[in-house]
Amino acid sequence: MPSEITLFEARRVITMNPSRPDATHIAVRDGRVLMVGTRAEFDGLDAVPDRCFADKVILPGFVEGHAHVMEGTLWRQTYVGAGDRRSPDGRRVPGLRDIGAVVDRLSEAGRSIADPDQLLYGWGFDPLHLGGARLTRHDLDRVSTTRPVMVHHASLHITNVNSLLLEMAGFDETTALDGVPKLPDGTPSGELQGIAARLRLFRGLGYNPMSGTLDAADVGRFGAAAQLQGITTIADLHNDLTDATVAVYGAACVEGLPVRIVPALASVSCPPEDGVAKIGRLAAANTDRLRFGIVKIVVDGSIQGFTARLLPPGYHNGAPNGLWYVAPEDLDRIVGIYHAAGIQLHIHTNGNEATEAALDAVEKAQIAHPRPDHRHTLQHCQMATEAQLRRVKALGLCLNLFSNHLYYWGDAHHDLTMGPERAARIDAAGSAARLGIPLAIHSDAPVTPLGPLFTAWCAVNRTTSSGRLLGPAERLSVAEALHAVTLGAAYTLRMDHCVGSIEAGKFADFAVLDADPFETPPEALKDIPVHTTVLGGRVFAVPPA
Repeated sequence: MPSEITLFEARRVITMNPSRPDATHIAVRDGRVLMVGTRAEFDGLDAVPDRCFADKVILPGFVEGHAHVMEGTLWRQTYVGAGDRRSPDGRRVPGLRDIGAVVDRLSEAGRSIADPDQLLYGWGFDPLHLGGARLTRHDLDRVSTTRPVMVHHASLHITNVNSLLLEMAGFDETTALDGVPKLPDGTPSGELQGIAARLRLFRGLGYNPMSGTLDAADVGRFGAAAQLQGITTIADLHNDLTDATVAVYGAACVEGLPVRIVPALASVSCPPEDGVAKIGRLAAANTDRLRFGIVKIVVDGSIQGFTARLLPPGYHNGAPNGLWYVAPEDLDRIVGIYHAAGIQLHIHTNGNEATEAALDAVEKAQIAHPRPDHRHTLQHCQMATEAQLRRVKALGLCLNLFSNHLYYWGDAHHDLTMGPERAARIDAAGSAARLGIPLAIHSDAPVTPLGPLFTAWCAVNRTTSSGRLLGPAERLSVAEALHAVTLGAAYTLRMDHCVGSIEAGKFADFAVLDADPFETPPEALKDIPVHTTVLGGRVFAVPPA
C-alpha cells in the first residue's frame, strides 16, 4: 500500500534552496520532503491536507552546529548566571546580579540536599557580567565549609571552589601550577583555570562532575531545550563517547526525541590512533537520529577568561597570554593522523595565536595527504585576522563563529580584553562572507542560551548588552544569517545533503514561526516566536514562553 502523503500549507515557506527559495506548500511522505511548491502545483496529488500552519512561516529546522549535551545535564544543578535563562521545560529562571545573590541561591540549593557530603554544583557564573567581581573561596565558604562547593563559569573553562575542595585537591600556597591564581596572602583564590588545574581538582574529588554519567533524561532535556528554539539538528561538540554514553545516546535518539544529534569525539579522551578506530566503529552504526563521525580538538581557552592564546599585541589590559590546551607540536601530530584517516575535525581556537597554530597544522596535513572537501572547521575563531581568514579560504576550511559572544561579552572585549579596534572585528562574519568561506554561527550552549534566531540577530545587528554597535562592517544580512543557522551549519556537519533546506529528498525537518524574518525589522529578529517544530514529518508542539 502506498504511504500517506501529508500536504502542509503555510503563509510562506522559506526553503533556503536557491533554486526554489519560496513556496506555500510542502508534501511529505515517509518523513521526507516529496515536493515543494505552490498549491496549484499539487493538483492531482493524492494527499491529506494539513492547514494547521496556514498562517505561519516555515523555515528549515534550525541546525545548531556547536552546543554541548551539558545543556541537558546542567539543569540537574543550580543556575547562577547573570542573565535570565529558559529551562528545557520552558520555565524562566531569573539571573543573578551580584555575588551575594549567587551565595544565597547556592545556599538555598544546599539546604535541599539531604546528603551533607554531596557536591553542590553551580553553573553559568561570569564575573564580567557582575562588574568584574571575582568569586573566591571565601564567598563559597559562606555557602558551606563542610560540603564541597563548585561553580563553573559560563565559558566552561574556569571553575571556582570552596576551601574544602581546595584542600581535597591539594591546592595551597606552595602550589606552582598555571591556572591557579593566588590571593594577596599567597593562598589560592579558589579559581581554577584551564585543563591542568581542573584535572587535579577532579582527581581530588574522585570524579569529573562536568562529564558525569549521562542518562536518557539528560538527552531528553538537551533535545527539549533545542526544540523550544526551533532546532531540529544539534551537535554535542565535545564528548568522551564512552561505551556507556554511546549506549545512552543510542537508546535515547529514537522516535520521540524531537532532534537529530551529532556527537563529536573529544580528541583529549584518547590517542588519535585509537580515536580513528573508534570513529570507524561508531559511524558504522549511524542512524537518521544519531550521527557519529567528527572529532573535536580544543587548542586554547576563552578570551573573557584570559585563557585564549593571542598574537601580539596580546590582551588589551596587559594580562599574560592564555593557555595552550594542546601544544602546537602535538596539534600537528593529532591533526595529521585524523586528517590522513579521512576524519573531519572541528578545532576550537578562540585567540588568533591558536588559530595560527591550527592553520599551520591543517596546511601540513594537506601537504602530506591532500584531501578535497575535508570540511575541517574552526570553531569560535573569534579573533582571526584578515590574513588568517584568507588562509582559511585557501586551505578549504569552514568557520563556525560564536556570534552570541558579541552580545554577552562584546563590551568586555571593547573595554578590557581586546580594545576598540580589535573588538570591532571579533567574530568577523562579514569578512568571512565576503571571502566566500563556508560559514555557520552558534551559541555554544550552555555557555550562552540556545536560540538560532537570537544568534542570527547577534550576527545581523552586532549589538552588545549595553547597546553598543560593535563593528558594523562585520554585520551579516538577514538572509546570510539565516543561511548560517540552517544550510551553512548543516554543511559544516556534512549533513547538507539531508538537512538545512527544504527540498525534495531531504528530511522533513521544519521550524514553524509566527512571523516572517524577512518582514520583521532586523532589530526584532530575536523576538520572533517559534510556534512548532517538525522532525521527519512529525509535529512537536512548543510550549508558550
